[in-house]
Amino acid sequence: MDLQLKDKRALVTGSSRGLGYAAALTLAREGCKVALNGRDEFRLLEASHKIYKETNHLNYPLVGDVTDPVVPEKLVAETVKALGGLDILITNAGGPPAGPFESFDETTWQKAVDMSFMSHVRLIRAALPHLRKSPAPSVLTMTSYTVKQPMNNLVLSNSIRTATIGLTKSLALELGKDGIRFNSILPGWTITERVQDLMAFRAKNNNTTVEEEFAKQITEIPLGRMGQPEEFANAAAFLVSPAASFITGVMLNVDGGIVKGTM
Repeated sequence: MDLQLKDKRALVTGSSRGLGYAAALTLAREGCKVALNGRDEFRLLEASHKIYKETNHLNYPLVGDVTDPVVPEKLVAETVKALGGLDILITNAGGPPAGPFESFDETTWQKAVDMSFMSHVRLIRAALPHLRKSPAPSVLTMTSYTVKQPMNNLVLSNSIRTATIGLTKSLALELGKDGIRFNSILPGWTITERVQDLMAFRAKNNNTTVEEEFAKQITEIPLGRMGQPEEFANAAAFLVSPAASFITGVMLNVDGGIVKGTM
């Protein structure tokens, strides 16, 4: 299938590693012009070089922390300047820390809100004037399957990412008249650095090993394994592409079947 992504202009935040990197790489493979983003300049430049080496397509690394209220607008402006416009926005940021409810103070909650909700709000708000000029505008928010099936010790993520789902669906309804599509992917257990960190947290709390925690988690996944980042990225590339032109307001599980609900 031709996803019709050649020469489309995309900004993918949080793309120096993990699922964001996988999405940016896949878009570049499909011929997109991609702006990358990350907080760590060295890691971001390393990711940029790897994508160029693999795809032979230039990309544009933009350093910035999307939890900083002034950064999202700056990133969008720099992307538009570099690419000549914007067709695709993928909003992604690292997840908040694990732990029980009573372990987090007001400051930690506010940081989690800025990371897992307000970063999406600010990026979308800054991008809308440019997306309205695109012939095929699309926004994809990256959240988690835990918005449908909350997980123990992830109260920050369970709570705040759910707001991003509400935002995504609301904007799909509100801005459909402008032809802008809004969807979200709810990834399940995928082998990334964040998952490694969560398994290490569990191992410490349970006095087990990381390998034992991985094995226990896999027993809950119907497909019997964790996902690979490229499997997530393939779904992301389709949803933001013109090939998915009649799909909006969808919250897509890419989770190996771990969510037990039918909705």
